[in-house]
Amino acid sequence: MKKLISLVATFLAVNFAFADSYAIVGGTVHTMDEQGVIKGGTVLIQDGIIERVTVEQTVPDGYTVVDASGKVITPGFFGALTSLGLVEVSSSSGVADASIEATPVSTTGAALDVQYAINPDSSLFAVTRLEGVTSAATAVNGSKYLFGGLGAIIQLSGQSPIRKSAAFMTIDVGSEGAEHSGGSRAALWVMLDKVLNEAANASDSLSPEKPWYGLNTRLDVEALKQVLSGDVPLLMRADRAADILQVIAFKDRHPSINVVLVHGVEAWRVASKLATANIPVIIDPEYNLPGGFDQMGATMSNAARLHRAGVSVAIGMDTHNIRLAAQHAGNAVANGLPHEAALRSLTLVPAQIFGLEEVVGSLKSGRKADVVIWSGDPLEVTEVAELVFIDGVPVKMESRQTKLRDRYLSLGVNSSKPSQCQRTD
Repeated sequence: MKKLISLVATFLAVNFAFADSYAIVGGTVHTMDEQGVIKGGTVLIQDGIIERVTVEQTVPDGYTVVDASGKVITPGFFGALTSLGLVEVSSSSGVADASIEATPVSTTGAALDVQYAINPDSSLFAVTRLEGVTSAATAVNGSKYLFGGLGAIIQLSGQSPIRKSAAFMTIDVGSEGAEHSGGSRAALWVMLDKVLNEAANASDSLSPEKPWYGLNTRLDVEALKQVLSGDVPLLMRADRAADILQVIAFKDRHPSINVVLVHGVEAWRVASKLATANIPVIIDPEYNLPGGFDQMGATMSNAARLHRAGVSVAIGMDTHNIRLAAQHAGNAVANGLPHEAALRSLTLVPAQIFGLEEVVGSLKSGRKADVVIWSGDPLEVTEVAELVFIDGVPVKMESRQTKLRDRYLSLGVNSSKPSQCQRTD
């Protein structure tokens, strides 16, 4: 494996330094569009865009050829819900931008906006993209407000990371959300409908000269109007089946709102109703033990049962460790989810949820060239991402972990000099 990584690094340095057109030739291409899976296909990239995917292996002049024979090629993975760029170590002291305390700019949390908190130099970007993740939805995951505020879609290149700001809003309508909203669901749902109706009936431009006595601040109203119009998806976290039925009823009351269910540990119990309501689900398929009374029906077949019912399933983990998503998708396959559906849950489905399917999520002409070349099946933990392109640019396959590995691999076991941990007396 070390030899392979070394050769790839050399190939990148020598061949990709000044190129802007690439032909990835000979691999098994999972396009995630109507072309399906192409064995021995060719992916042509020009100026950061997918030019086309073809079964032909004849390469036009002017392209740098990448031999992917025996490899697997996919779109870059899309982390459907994360806190990337907002936190390095969640339990460390000091500021962690993934959680928010009280602030006078908001009373309901709708106006909070993570785009200002994202750190493009986060060490976790490199760690994550080495696992084939090129885009992610990132949001606050700790708030005592009703809403978690506006999340953003980021690309993991480390430069100009925001692909879409104010891309979605989050809310917890389960036990934790109820705890922060009067201590009961009896208060939470009344408050939710009240603040949305208030925003819907408020003037489009609340005059600062006139007093405002609403439950929302003016900034909250502005943010909620985007949710009410359907332009900004509302990600509603709920686990127990009874809460998910309330989410479905909420969608019936507010048909213009683009509702997405998040976490959904017991979603399989009401899968047919979710499918009928056309509500996609972002889940962590690893839950198989009840972590509380909201999760008594936890099962690793959740993703498979939802898929069989016709629900669109994406995989997200509400954490900075989204790099593990492929492993989780593989476990979902082991528990009944079709392989290609698992790949879609990491690529096209999250792109569709956030309205970016014309930009990323598939290897289709005109899409951004976020492409990953894998040593084999990306859902197998023994396989690795060998090359990653973001916007048609190959990224350096290096992270703090690989630097540590290389540092200590280079230490000679028979060195004549004693190491710092050796006694010299």
